[in-house]
Amino acid sequence: MTSSQPVRPAFVPESGARTLVELPDLAAELGDWRPRLVASDLDGTLLTSEGEVSPRTRAVIDACRAAGVPFVGVTGRGPRLLDSVRAALGGTGIAVLAQGGYVVDLDQMQVLRTVGMSREDATAVIAAIEEVTGELIVAVEDAAEQAEALRPLRVQHGFDWPYPEPAHLLPRHEVLPVGSVLKVFLRSSRLGEDELLALARGVVDPAVAELTHAGLGFIEVLPPGVTKATGLAVALEHHGVALGDILVFGDMPNDLPMIEAVTGAGGRSVAMANAHPAVLAAAVDRTSGSDVDGVARYVEAVLALGVEHV
Repeated sequence: MTSSQPVRPAFVPESGARTLVELPDLAAELGDWRPRLVASDLDGTLLTSEGEVSPRTRAVIDACRAAGVPFVGVTGRGPRLLDSVRAALGGTGIAVLAQGGYVVDLDQMQVLRTVGMSREDATAVIAAIEEVTGELIVAVEDAAEQAEALRPLRVQHGFDWPYPEPAHLLPRHEVLPVGSVLKVFLRSSRLGEDELLALARGVVDPAVAELTHAGLGFIEVLPPGVTKATGLAVALEHHGVALGDILVFGDMPNDLPMIEAVTGAGGRSVAMANAHPAVLAAAVDRTSGSDVDGVARYVEAVLALGVEHV
């Protein structure tokens, strides 16, 4: 399972991806408040179901930056997909990857944050979860210390990894590397991601590992304290921007930490029309689906951007 170019199609629920949401006059509704930074999830949010940035969305990203408003991508994609993340963001700015465990300054190609979990801790967490779920199938994202030191995914035979990207197919006992890992993916042959996540959270202390899912049929095990909110905090510190000055977009449970953090601080959180029910419930507002430029439409309305639609 090899490829010279990592290609990862986005996952987008069929329901809602093309839904249009009528927006009010947001510039008037928000009064004097305007975002000092825009942060967006990628797959299912900023990107279309083909994994692309539409011309309208690209124009809005550029217009934000021209107006002095940084645009930050916050994604579950790991370092092995850094090239695709760089391309989506126009090759500039801060990129938050691996659910917050890997943060890169794309202009300097400098890693600002990388957080790993030991093989021993990962093994113990997997064992605890399997006590309540039965045997699971495992894949692992290796930790990488430098932006250039990117490693392929390590995937257990039978995981049915759905993307044509570089990966090592391995027997279970060889999947976990000797060194640290950025995250572990766990798939069940009989449980969906919501049920699997609920069972796992019942036996894993957040002080030991963070658990989440991105709507892809499996859950993710991360080092403790690693969320999109803590990863985004690195970008905010870099730009000197507070949570209350953020406009943030997301669609899946892995986006909830940053959505809840921004909402709690008085910023603006927005769920996509194709979002998971938990995200729709947590966000302050919603926008059109990812296949009809939902992020771009909302940003245009908030910043009153005069962007030519292609």
